[in-house]
Amino acid sequence: MFKIIKKEVLNSHVKRLEIEAPYVARKAEPGQFIILRVDDDGERIPFTIADYDRDKGTVTIIFQEVGASTIRLGEMNEGDYITDFVGPLGVASHFENVKKAAVIGGGLGTAIAYPQAKKLHSMGVSVDVIAGFRNKDIIILEKEMAAVSERLFITTDDGSNGTKGFVSDILQTLLDEGNKYDVVIAIGPPIMMKVVCDVTRPYGIKTIVSLNPIMIDGTGMCGGCRVTVDGQTKFACVDGPDFDGHLVDFNELIRRLSMYKKSEKESIERHQCRLEDQTNA
Repeated sequence: MFKIIKKEVLNSHVKRLEIEAPYVARKAEPGQFIILRVDDDGERIPFTIADYDRDKGTVTIIFQEVGASTIRLGEMNEGDYITDFVGPLGVASHFENVKKAAVIGGGLGTAIAYPQAKKLHSMGVSVDVIAGFRNKDIIILEKEMAAVSERLFITTDDGSNGTKGFVSDILQTLLDEGNKYDVVIAIGPPIMMKVVCDVTRPYGIKTIVSLNPIMIDGTGMCGGCRVTVDGQTKFACVDGPDFDGHLVDFNELIRRLSMYKKSEKESIERHQCRLEDQTNA
């Protein structure tokens, strides 16, 4: 059992949980993930490690309530216990010979981009962070990102925060201004990562993306998280989640992810029906 030490509401649908998991915290690195089960009847859910504290023995996850399991997790409070919390899984991010980097997060992907920026910043790398959201009401981690970057650019689709546009627009502007990056890290919706890779490709800038397809066992045995990279089948849970974005078949990834939208919707509807039954009982 793993105790929830701290809970924060980042916006109406996004929560941050700090969980007591000393063995995971001891070896956790940016880029890795965990798999948890809320209770004995819960499904296995993967979450990228958003932060960790080796001294406190805690691991932080940030998640959006999009299905029955994440809604159930979001209903839990400080002092509650999660049944299973396994990790760290996946290959940790590696940064060699990097002096200047652009770290880009789209929506909830910002929670995954943050530990990457934090790691680079701690290595003395000059970091520009670009974060994009649909509107100002769902912006998260603004203070945290500012603390680990030389410059922070936040943009919204509707311009409600004063800067309208997409993360790729900001990146293109920075490149046009002559900024030379050793690496660009892009984490967010597949279409966002694809567009960022299209921007960096003509410049020959190494571009790392973090892929989060459907995962079940976290060991590569189920094959659910398979992706095509450089024409070869890879498994995000054991070969990634980080990959060379210029080699990823994003069109295939987007098609596969769209297959599960109907199931996610039905899962939410069943959960809401159970809550209504309990209320009316």
